[in-house]
Amino acid sequence: MHGGLKSSQDFMKLAHILSHTFTVYIPDRRGRGMSGPAGDSFGVEREVEDMQALIAKTGAANIFGLSAGALVTLKTAWATPSLRNVALYEPPYSVNGSAPTSWVKRYKRELAKGKLANALVTGMQGLATVPVFTKIPRFFLAPMLAVVMMFQGKSTEEKVTIRSLVPTWQYDMKVIDEMSDTLDDYKDLRANILLLGGTKSPAWLMVSLDYLNGISPRVNRFAFEGLGHDGPEDDGNPELVAAHLSRFFGTDRA
Repeated sequence: MHGGLKSSQDFMKLAHILSHTFTVYIPDRRGRGMSGPAGDSFGVEREVEDMQALIAKTGAANIFGLSAGALVTLKTAWATPSLRNVALYEPPYSVNGSAPTSWVKRYKRELAKGKLANALVTGMQGLATVPVFTKIPRFFLAPMLAVVMMFQGKSTEEKVTIRSLVPTWQYDMKVIDEMSDTLDDYKDLRANILLLGGTKSPAWLMVSLDYLNGISPRVNRFAFEGLGHDGPEDDGNPELVAAHLSRFFGTDRA
């Protein structure tokens, strides 16, 4: 399950490596890529229903999620006892307001005005998941990203553009909001849980992992030295992440 501002195309390398050992399915989450619109009733429950439909169709017992996709994966694991092994890479679980959200109002205003490049900058600098973007002045970054989006053109079945994904951040933030401060809900998880993260990721994501680490005795945690929030993606280090996932999914602990 991909994260915010992403689609299934960002997991192609990871999926290819894992496919040597497992049958791999990479869904596009609602409103992205080849999936239909998010819908008026969008929320984490709708995303869980989507995942459960896919699990029922494929018989999948192992599942991996990144970022907001990891939150959906966590909720799906709680609602789906048939899942055995669940790996979560830096779920942005918010405890007592630990996830940064002060940028969201500005992002929505810019989105409503059609200022996609500005909205993109607001989200990137607000979440700080790519530290370099927090150091580039907005007046320089916004025009640069506008040019990038212009040259990307329109989305197709083979290519999902940033322009088409910028509006979907509001859905990720709704998932974060709906799941905030719900830690007690997951203490009865039956699946084996692997929490993953990178040492170069923002501190607020480490807070999330710290809290989730205590939800169940079936939780294990591992940190990838030198990786950031994009570690599992094509432009991260999917080979390293895939090796760890293969070992985890290859175990079937009772």
